[in-house]
Amino acid sequence: MGMDEIEGERRSGSSRRTFLSASAAAAAAVPLIGVVTPAAAHAAPGGPGRPATSQRPDRSLRELLGEIDQRRIEATVRRLAAFGTRHTLSSQDDPVRGIGAARDWIYQQLSAYAAASGGRMTVELQSYVQAPASRIPVPTRITNIVATLRGESSPERVHVVSGHYDSRATDVMDATSDAPGADDDASGVAAVMEMARVMATRRTEATIVFAAVAGEEQGLYGAAYMAQQFKAAGTDVQAMFTNDIIGSSRADDGTRDPRSVRLFAEGVPTAETPGQASTRQSVGGENDSPSRQLARFVRDVAQNDATGMTVRVIYRRDRYLRGGDHIPFLQQGYPAARFTEPNEDYAHQHQNVRVENGQQFGDLPEFCDFGYIGRVARVNAATLWSLAQAPGTPRSVRVLTSALTNDTTLRWERGSEADLAGYEVVWRETTAPEWTHVIAVGDVTEATVDLSKDNAFFGVRAVDRDGHRSPVAFPQPASS
Repeated sequence: MGMDEIEGERRSGSSRRTFLSASAAAAAAVPLIGVVTPAAAHAAPGGPGRPATSQRPDRSLRELLGEIDQRRIEATVRRLAAFGTRHTLSSQDDPVRGIGAARDWIYQQLSAYAAASGGRMTVELQSYVQAPASRIPVPTRITNIVATLRGESSPERVHVVSGHYDSRATDVMDATSDAPGADDDASGVAAVMEMARVMATRRTEATIVFAAVAGEEQGLYGAAYMAQQFKAAGTDVQAMFTNDIIGSSRADDGTRDPRSVRLFAEGVPTAETPGQASTRQSVGGENDSPSRQLARFVRDVAQNDATGMTVRVIYRRDRYLRGGDHIPFLQQGYPAARFTEPNEDYAHQHQNVRVENGQQFGDLPEFCDFGYIGRVARVNAATLWSLAQAPGTPRSVRVLTSALTNDTTLRWERGSEADLAGYEVVWRETTAPEWTHVIAVGDVTEATVDLSKDNAFFGVRAVDRDGHRSPVAFPQPASS
């Protein structure tokens, strides 16, 4: 319905009312987008807004994904396995064997990719000496290799992707035996390096950090140091993904699931409405942590024909008895999640190489599916590219709870992006895992939806002029 039609409805004295209202300051500049009857506004699930749909990859993203080369990924996995062991406690000075040789090779490769970036990508060795601690018997230098592709218009927004280049044998303290670590985790490092190669020649709005970290098998030491450095510098890390064990879809019983990848995303505990602790009134949000919104965004932009993959979101921090490099970022308050293969072949993880009846066992490249790693890399690349080209996640999103009403008023801060077009309100039934409806509200900082805040969950996301959308921000209750 156009503005003339809306004005006509007003003149005719229609009893219908808008299901959206903008803030007074912005209402004059932003057209109303539609009207509904009060009855229709409350008809769940077919209430206000249109059905939410996934973001289709545009031409530039499809071209990027098409450049990811599984042959390069295979070459990287085989080269990393050829260092014999990459145990954190192995030699740092041997030019052929050990973690030091692997570190230097990764640094050289990433530096070569950066040389083609026109100065937008820089590479550094991020090192510190870890004092004796769990699984670290003597002071040990731990080094991350960090390639930073600086964004051009919003460089302060940072998105991190990592894999860990250290490996282990069956005995986690065995620093001398062969530990090729092809699946765990040369596969993740190879995916990260291939993404860095492909993206180095492209311009992004926000910053992307590609990292190969050490010390994971000994206790997530390298990732913890990197997360601490970001936090100390006040870095706005809006997303972090670790790729750990993404080499094969084969389970220990031989079954395969080559077209899916797990994404572990942590939730949050239930909060309470301010000022109402005595009633123990839950405001919801248990399933709406920033990491869960990030996981929904991944499915929205990366589960499509361009990647050929299904993203299976797991509502947990990680697997039982296991942990990954996203955890230190979660501990610093950053949204973070873990990609890992759909099944794990535990018989081939962390075992010293051996031969039985002519068949090799151990975490060797022969047990990797390089086409599968390439597809997981495309899922990551689609996510990172979409994050880096979209506006930032809305800040200070609030749902007003100062009055007993049967509608929902949301407020937020306007982003500073030059190409910001406006915002969308999304909503879903409280029992639904995904956002189901979306309402375009324009370039405003307040919107009222004619649907009760008691009956649905709401969120806000930003949209730019090219149609790129940010992750959703879940509102916090506020009186004003």
